[in-house]
Amino acid sequence: MDFFSITDYNRSMERSRYSMSEPTIIEKVQEVLDKLRPFLLRDGGDCELVDVEDGIVKLRLLGACGTCPSSTITLKAGIERALFEEVPGVVEVEQVF
Repeated sequence: MDFFSITDYNRSMERSRYSMSEPTIIEKVQEVLDKLRPFLLRDGGDCELVDVEDGIVKLRLLGACGTCPSSTITLKAGIERALFEEVPGVVEVEQVF
């Protein structure tokens, strides 16, 4: 039989309360992408968040952005810069196909 003390319960509640109130890095990245999306859509493109692992954000560029010769500039100078400024923990943005 396992015993569960009130101390364990209180610690558990503190962790869950903290994690529920703090947005995850994925949620923060998605919020920034949602702010940038109108600019991409205006040029016929879009982006999709594929994954965030060890601070590396993996994005798929869609529509016109997927085949545009300027997509690297959009990715690095636009999206990556915005994520660096607004989401602590992001270290790089990579395009996946």
